[in-house]
Amino acid sequence: MTEPALHSVSDREGQPLRALIVDDEPLAIERMQIICCRIPELQVVGTASDGAAALRLIEALSPDLVLLDMTMPELDGLAVARALAKRATRPAIIFVTAHEHFAVEAFDLEAVDYVLKPVTPERLGRAIDRALVRRDKQGARSDNGWLTELWVPHRSELLRIEVSQVSRIDAERDYVRLHLGDRSYLLLQTIAGLEERLDPAQFIRIHRSTILRRDCIRGLRHDGLGVWSIELADGEALRIGRTYLSRVKAMAGR
Repeated sequence: MTEPALHSVSDREGQPLRALIVDDEPLAIERMQIICCRIPELQVVGTASDGAAALRLIEALSPDLVLLDMTMPELDGLAVARALAKRATRPAIIFVTAHEHFAVEAFDLEAVDYVLKPVTPERLGRAIDRALVRRDKQGARSDNGWLTELWVPHRSELLRIEVSQVSRIDAERDYVRLHLGDRSYLLLQTIAGLEERLDPAQFIRIHRSTILRRDCIRGLRHDGLGVWSIELADGEALRIGRTYLSRVKAMAGR
């Protein structure tokens, strides 16, 4: 996956982000326009009420940023983002939605942020700050295609978490629990689906319900009768599933 490219970044750095608002609800567009007017770093250059119109306006106006509703008839927000992902140059995207369960698809499409409705000026302002940082750093970061961040529901918003902060991932039915020190968060995602997106140089699956960050592993322990466990840096021991034993041993050079 590659970082979305903003149009004429070198020429527009330091200037307001030229934004297109896309939503199929007129009142939602009006509310977003009012909020955007209070953010000096934004300049609204147009609005669209459906996905097809959004793509036409993006082609015509070349906005830096699209504030994109997720659920629209026919061509929804994800379809618009996928269409833009095929372009060599494309605007950054902030998804604006009432549904938190599309977050996995959103970060797969390299969205800047994922803002839950009802949108507040403070929350949108933080998202715009992230878009500005991305614009200013455009071209300075290479992406190897693996996940570097996750969004997780927390109270009334979604938190952005650096994948490098996650020490352990446990499966809980259709969810995974992400462990970050003494904190943990639930994410609607299967452990198999998340494993495919994680850098195998940083994470390893040791059981059908557990993924570990490699640098949290202190050693391996043979418990007898072919049973092995992993010892973590904090002293906890986790049993290795038989299906994953050869992979774990290979990590240790055995």
